[in-house]
Amino acid sequence: MNFKVDVEMTPEELRKVLGLPDVESFQKEMMDKIQERMDAGADGYDPLTLFQPYMASGLGSMESIQKMLLGMMTSYTSGSKSSEK
Repeated sequence: MNFKVDVEMTPEELRKVLGLPDVESFQKEMMDKIQERMDAGADGYDPLTLFQPYMASGLGSMESIQKMLLGMMTSYTSGSKSSEK
């Protein structure tokens, strides 16, 4: 027996149901401070420096996924050739 339940909730309603804190004001405050420092030209607050850790880990992760997929394809093709013999 299968049951399917569809629930429509806004993100705010879901946050309240799960008991998560409302961090919207904190997030806005932090983003405003970062924007002020970027506008002032403070060291380390240029867009490239701020996003460099995310870009590096994202590209590194993509490279890992590509290697994993290549390894899977290679092992699959070599396994199917040996089973054909």
